[in-house]
Amino acid sequence: MNGNFGKMNLDKMMQQAQKMQAEMLKIQGEVAARTVEAMAGGGMVKVTANGGGEVTAIEIAPAAADPEDVEMLQDMVLAAVNEALRQGKEMMAAEMAQLTGGLGLPGMKLPGF
Repeated sequence: MNGNFGKMNLDKMMQQAQKMQAEMLKIQGEVAARTVEAMAGGGMVKVTANGGGEVTAIEIAPAAADPEDVEMLQDMVLAAVNEALRQGKEMMAAEMAQLTGGLGLPGMKLPGF
């Protein structure tokens, strides 16, 4: 068996891995720029987050700011934030699954999650 054959295969695998890594970084950047929205309280609280795991906006309807029930407002904000972050994470995972073919590469952790 030729010793160069193994080196050629290793070189080709390294090139493919580098190409996949570059593509993953590109997709992560693109998805991080996309936004998702989540609402709570029938739309009284709206949260916008990006695919990078950052909350970019929170809108609260004036009617939600009842001084007699601040806990309800806190619960709505928390629910909307968690849902927006979940959607952003799901969006990133779906894009990565398309790239990797759903391989579920061991040790792979998406930035911000």
